[in-house]
Amino acid sequence: MEYLIVFLPLIGAIISVFFGNKFGSKYSELLTSILVGISAILSLIVFFNVIYHNYESNIIVAKWIYSGNLQVNWSIKIDALSSVMLVVVTLVSSLVHVYSIGYMSHDPHKPRFMAYLSLFTFSMLALVTSDNFLQLFFGWEGVGVCSYFLIGFWFKKESANAAAIKAFLVNRVGDFGFALGIFLIFYIFGTVNYDEVFTQIPPIANEKINFLNLNIGSVDLICFLLFIGAMGKSAQFILHTWLPDAMEGPTPVSALIHAATMVTAGVFLVVRCSPIYEYSPSILTFITFIGMITALFAASVAVVQNDIKKIIAYSTCSQLGYMFFATGVGAYNIAMFHLFTHAFFKALLFLGSGSVIHSFNNQQDINQMGGVWKKIPLTYFLMIIGTLALTGFPLLSGFYSKDAIIEFAYLHGTSVGYMAAIVGIFTAFLTSIYSWRLIFKTFHGKYNNKDIEINKIHESPYVMTVPLIVLAIGSIVVGFVFKNLFLDFDNFWKNSIFLLNPLSQEHPPFWFLILTPTLVTLSIPISYLIFIKYSKVSDYLAESNKPLYLFLKNKWYFDEVYEYSIINPCKKIGSYFWRGVDGLVIDKFGPDGISKLIKIFSLKAVKFQSGYIYQYAFIMLLGFSLILTILIIN
Repeated sequence: MEYLIVFLPLIGAIISVFFGNKFGSKYSELLTSILVGISAILSLIVFFNVIYHNYESNIIVAKWIYSGNLQVNWSIKIDALSSVMLVVVTLVSSLVHVYSIGYMSHDPHKPRFMAYLSLFTFSMLALVTSDNFLQLFFGWEGVGVCSYFLIGFWFKKESANAAAIKAFLVNRVGDFGFALGIFLIFYIFGTVNYDEVFTQIPPIANEKINFLNLNIGSVDLICFLLFIGAMGKSAQFILHTWLPDAMEGPTPVSALIHAATMVTAGVFLVVRCSPIYEYSPSILTFITFIGMITALFAASVAVVQNDIKKIIAYSTCSQLGYMFFATGVGAYNIAMFHLFTHAFFKALLFLGSGSVIHSFNNQQDINQMGGVWKKIPLTYFLMIIGTLALTGFPLLSGFYSKDAIIEFAYLHGTSVGYMAAIVGIFTAFLTSIYSWRLIFKTFHGKYNNKDIEINKIHESPYVMTVPLIVLAIGSIVVGFVFKNLFLDFDNFWKNSIFLLNPLSQEHPPFWFLILTPTLVTLSIPISYLIFIKYSKVSDYLAESNKPLYLFLKNKWYFDEVYEYSIINPCKKIGSYFWRGVDGLVIDKFGPDGISKLIKIFSLKAVKFQSGYIYQYAFIMLLGFSLILTILIIN
C-alpha cells in the first residue's frame, strides 16, 4: 500500500508526459487524477491505521548509495508525522487535479500540466516519507524544480518566466544553507540517517566547531543551516520575495504548491528535526523571531494589495510565520495542527479565487470586481467559509489551530513567548481585515468591471466547484474533529516529535482566550464600513498616511533593496567579466583568435594556387631544400 501511495503519482506523470498527446488530453487528465486519488484514499487508510492501531513502519525500497561510511537507502517511513503529511499532500493534490480539468480546459498543453502536478506530488511524497536527509534533499529539490516548471508554465508570458527564475534563484540561497547543514551532519556524525543522527545529538550538545574562524556550538550551527533551507522553501522573512511573484502560474499551482504542500516543507523539516532543535534554544528563539516578523510583515502588506491571488499569497506567508513561531516555542504538534487545517482553508481560498478569476475572464484586480455575489453564489458562499476559517472565527478549523498557537506562545512564559503572542493577536486582526476586504470588494458593492457585462458573469462548472465543496467541509470540521488528536503526545505523536520540556498544561486567563475571537468578529463590520459603506474612508486613510501606504504597497521595498544592493552589482560584475574577460581575453585569444589566424593562413595559402607549373616546381624545390637542410643539420 505504501508503495502505491508514493509511486502512483510518478506513474501518472510518466504516462502523461510521454503519451498524453498521443492518447488525448482527456485520458491524461483522468489517468493522473485517478492515480493521485487512489494515493489519497490509501493515505487516509494509513492515517487511520496510525491513529487507531499505532501503525509505524520503515519500508526499504532499495539500497541507494553505499560508499564508505555513507550508507543511504530509499525508504518509505510511516509514523504520525509522515502520515499527517501524506493526507495533506495527496488529498489536496487529488482535488487540485480534478479542479484543473475545468480550469485548464482551454489550455493546449494540458497533458504537460497534469504531468507536472503529478511529478510534484511524487517529489513531495518522497520528501515526507524519507528516513534520511539525502532522500529528503532529493524530494526538496524535486518540488523546487517542479515549482519552476509550474510557475513558468505559461512560458510565453515574460512575467511568468521572470517569476519562475526568481523563485528558483531565491530558493537556491536557502538550499545552499540546507546542503551545508547536511554536509555538516555527515562530517560530525558520519551518517545522514535520522535515527542515527538523533541518538548522537545529546552527547555533543555542548561541543563547539570552528566555522568561519568562529567557535560555534555544533548543534546550533546544524540547526541554523537547516533553518536557512526552511526559510527559503517556506518563504520566511528575507527569503520571502519569490512567493507573491509565483502567482504568475495557473491558479491550481498556487493552491497545490503555495497553500498546502511545498511551502510547508520547511515547517515539516523543523518538526522532523525536533530532536536536534530541542538542544539549541538560541536557534529556537531565532526561529520564533523570524516567524513572528514574517507573520506581521506579510499581513501588513496584504492589507493594501489589489491582486486577489497576491493577497492570499501574502496570507500564506503570514500563516507560515505562525507555524514557525509555534515551533520556536516548542509547540511542534500545534504547528502541525495549523499546517493540517491551513491546507484545507487556504487551498479553498486559492481555488475559490480561481473560480472568481475564471468568471471574470482572467481579471485578478479586486478593484475591477464587486457586486457579483448573486451571480456566483456558490463560489461566494464557499469563499466565506474559507475566510471564516482563515481568520479564526469561532468553531471553524482555523479557530482551533491558530488560537492554540497564540495560547501556547503565551504559556511559554518567556519574554519571547509573550511577544509572539502579542504579534499573533495583532496579526490575526490584520488577517481578518484584509480577508474581509477581499470578500467585500470582490462580491459586494458596485460592479466595477468595464470590460465584461455583469450578465456574462457565471458560476464555474461542477468539476471546479465540487473540489471546493470538499475543501469547505474540511475547513469546517477538521479543527474540531482532530483537535484532541494533535494535542495527544503520548498516544499519537510518540517518537515522531521530541520534547525536552513538556508543554504547559495550564490554561491562559479567560480574557486572553476571548481577545482574539472578539477582535476577529469585530473586524467584519469594521471592514464592511471602511471598504463598502464608507469607501472614501479607506481612500482618505491611504492619502493621509501616504508614506506608510506606499511602504506597504511596495512590500517594505524589499525588491527595490535587493535590486539595488545585489542584482545590479551582480549585473555590473557579470557585464565586466563578459566584456572585459570573456570577450577581450577568452574569445579574442580562444575561438575568435584561432579562427582569425586560420583564415589569414588560408588566404596566404590560396595565393600559391596560381595554376602555373613553374611556380609549383619552385615551391617543390624550396620544400626539398628545406628538408635536405634539416637532415644535414641533424
